Parts: sequence; C-alpha cells; structure tokens
Amino acid sequence: MPEQAAPSREAPGRESFGSRLGAAMAARGPLCVGIDPHPALLKGWGLHDDAAGLRRFSLTVLEAVASLAAAIKPQVALYERHGSAGMAVLEELLAEARDEQVLTIADAKRGDIGSTMAAYADAWLRDDSPLAADSVTLSPYLGFESLRPALDLAAETGRGVFVLALTSNPEGASVQHVGGADSVARRITQAAAVENRRYQGSLGSVGLVVGATVGSALSELDLDLAAVRGPVLAPGLGAQGATPADLRATFGAAYPQVLGTSSRDILSAGPERRGLRDAAQRTLDGLRGE
Repeated sequence: MPEQAAPSREAPGRESFGSRLGAAMAARGPLCVGIDPHPALLKGWGLHDDAAGLRRFSLTVLEAVASLAAAIKPQVALYERHGSAGMAVLEELLAEARDEQVLTIADAKRGDIGSTMAAYADAWLRDDSPLAADSVTLSPYLGFESLRPALDLAAETGRGVFVLALTSNPEGASVQHVGGADSVARRITQAAAVENRRYQGSLGSVGLVVGATVGSALSELDLDLAAVRGPVLAPGLGAQGATPADLRATFGAAYPQVLGTSSRDILSAGPERRGLRDAAQRTLDGLRGE
C-alpha cells in the first residue's frame, strides 16, 4: 500500500486516549471487561430481560470491576435491543464509568460514509453527546478513509477508536485475509500505523481489534502490530477459548499493547459483586503472568 502523508498532529491541550489508556494499563493492568447483557446472562442472574434488569446488571458489573479494569466495553447492540430505555441505561453506565475513572470502549462497530459517518462520530466522540465514550469500535470495510470524521474528531476531543482488523469469526477470513501478502488486514494495520503518527508518546489513539483466538494468522499475514504503535483490543479471552498464555504467544512483541478482553467468563460469576471481582482478579493475574 502506498504510504500516505502523516496526518496533522493531535489537538493541543488534550491528553490523548492512547496516553490515558497506557497510564491505566500501567496502573491497573491490561484487562478490559466486556459488559454484554445477553438475555441468558440476565436470566442466570435472576433478572428480567428489560431495562430495569439491564441497569442492575450493568451497574453491578461496573461497581465490581472498577478498581481492576483499565477499561470496560459495553456491547451497544445489547442495549439497543431495549430501545430508548436501553440506550438510556447505556448513557448512565458511561457517565458512571467516567465518575469511577474507568475508560470506556463503546462496542458499536460503526462504519459508513460522508455525513452519516460524521453523525456516528458525533454520537460517540463529541464532548457534549450523552453517548460520549472514551473510544468506539469502527468497521473499515467501506475503506479506511471512510472513517476520517471519527479519526479526526477523536484526535480533537482526546478520544480513541478501535478499528476492526483481524477478527476470529470464521467468516472474517473471507474478507480480511484476501490479498495474501498484501491482505486487507495488512492494509488496515498499515493505515492505522500512519494515523498514529499524529500522536506523541508510546501509544497512539488508533487501536485495532484483533481476536484473541486468531492463532497463527498474524504471522501468516505478516502483520506487524508492534509497528502500529496503538492499543490492540483482543476479545475472546476466557469463555471463547483463549488463555493469557495464548495471548502472549499470539501477539509476541506487541503483547505490551494488548488489552485482553473477557466478557462471559467474568459475567457468569455474578450476580454477587464478590464473585465478579474474584473472576476479574483471576483474569488480570493471568494477563500479568502471576
């Protein structure tokens, strides 16, 4: 892929998301807890599958893991399914996380073009938006540059993005692996690396989503994640089969950038806060190599 000119620098006077995330990972460890209120989990907790159950579930998880997790990652679709009442719960969760000084990753996987992409960026990354998160997941499959409104607004407001690069679902390979040595996934990682030139410090604010269970795909596709100099969100830890040892083996030199993400493995330890906290602590200890 031809190398593009480095983008403009980050906005002055704002601490970047990459800097804040790096500090949180250093202080608390590289754990992200996914808040995924699936109907089966709500039922397992003895909660109704409604907005009230959603609120109890979400705030209980946050309270239990706030001192252990560098970030939480609410799955937006599982709030959307409850309509406006569900989105109101998500707004409350994001606000409570800010108060607890826990970084948030809105797992929305947004991606579009032009004014529509700009509207998605406003929703998740604008300072005065009720849905403003510290970062949001994005889909680049209308072209990486289609994400420009979100990339620029994130830099302006000190927020971040995580761009889908290499997912572990079987269908992902039919798009992401295409091109061999010049695969779609490789082009995405290279574009993210160029984008991170605008950020100072050791960690940029343009992260990638790479499944924890991708195994040898990183080496087969020759993806140099360390060179991206951005955080790597690695879902799939725990119930989906990946262990902390697998993450260290899979990501190699990029492991210090990896934010290991566990959802069901921790959430199934509820509804008691003690059970959730203990499960999160065990996961964190494994990520730290303890």
